[in-house]
Amino acid sequence: MQHNVHVRVSNNFQEDGHATRVSRIINISGDDYALPHDGRIWVIGAGKAAAAMAQELENILGKHFPLQGMVVTKYGHALPLQQLTLIEAGHPVPDQNSVAASVKLLEIAAQVQPADLVIFLLSGGASALLADVPAGSSLPEVQQLFEALLKSGATIQEMNTVRKHISYIKGGQLAKSIYPATLCTLILSDVPGDDLTVIGSGPTVPDPTTFADTMAILRKYHLPEKISQNLLQHIKNGIAGKIPDTAKPGGDDFRHVHNYLTGTNLIALEAAAQKARALGYHPQLISSTTTGDAHTVAAAYIQQALSYAGPLPACLLMGGETTVQVTGNGLGGRNQHLALAAGIALADHPQLTFLSGGTDGTDGPTDAAGAIVDAHTMKGAIKLQLDANSFLQRNDAWHFFSKAGGLLVTGPTQTNVMDLMIVLITAGTSKI
Repeated sequence: MQHNVHVRVSNNFQEDGHATRVSRIINISGDDYALPHDGRIWVIGAGKAAAAMAQELENILGKHFPLQGMVVTKYGHALPLQQLTLIEAGHPVPDQNSVAASVKLLEIAAQVQPADLVIFLLSGGASALLADVPAGSSLPEVQQLFEALLKSGATIQEMNTVRKHISYIKGGQLAKSIYPATLCTLILSDVPGDDLTVIGSGPTVPDPTTFADTMAILRKYHLPEKISQNLLQHIKNGIAGKIPDTAKPGGDDFRHVHNYLTGTNLIALEAAAQKARALGYHPQLISSTTTGDAHTVAAAYIQQALSYAGPLPACLLMGGETTVQVTGNGLGGRNQHLALAAGIALADHPQLTFLSGGTDGTDGPTDAAGAIVDAHTMKGAIKLQLDANSFLQRNDAWHFFSKAGGLLVTGPTQTNVMDLMIVLITAGTSKI
């Protein structure tokens, strides 16, 4: 369900010397939050959409109330803010600014008083943009762990379980630091199923995972030998109870926490279907929770398109987040990898056009959001003597599409609700 933020300011003629006191009411999706006379509004945030969310919140609230706080977003995603501080930091691998942003947010949390209202703006990317360095470890060791996770093929749920357990802010710990003040989190979901414990590693929700889960994930993907002994020891200390675990369900720390889901992949897919219909296509929404290996997803999606027997032209829509186990040394991201795998599968079917793109405008460590491919692209690649399978095996989809054509370059979109995968079917589809 999509939520909207409304502000209502009313004058209550209460005697207070010669003055009248103004009751300040903020309405979030039908819920009223009364700000006491001595209460302040803090705005904090993290994610690829944090700057856009902060800018809009300034537009909504800034003319009524003084705002203070800070948001952190990915490099290149900054927007001008009037009252709030903005930090840019590293993503998908954290950097020193990511660590500085975590420190700053915890410093703000320490200043919050019980009468205050804190609005936290959370979107995908926050897991890297808010980073910690556990005691006894170092930033390069944390970066090494992030890189190993990204290449392992682990799901976002698994990656964020690990990330929570090397953090002092993730896994509900930000909410604990703000208690007992009222905390409202506005969330753009970038995870399949919109699990609030996973989005941005869940800084404001209780965490059901444990240090033992973290070790099991590391072992599942053969990572203990690829990361530092210092971080491994940190996790072992957590399993032994020498380090407090993340915040767990049932605690009083969450009594004043209110989480609102403001944007999802399904909302984006429904908007895409509406646009497709306006352009004369017959849209069919297949799934908003697509997960799994990019190769497998590509094969299944193209098979479904080839088996389609409905009215033409058609637009098949999927959303979600696939995974790629990186074994090569090429350049790309999961959307470009998925598009290349799909391109190989549709090379002999000129009626199909495939697109896969990240709604945030970025895909992996590249300048592209994804790629668009059809049979013409693949035939052109053959003329250029580009071996698509070889590029796929090297995890080098960016270089393939940069030469063959088809890179989807949008720049930062100021949102982040996972990936969109689209097949356009024009004519002549036959079942196989």
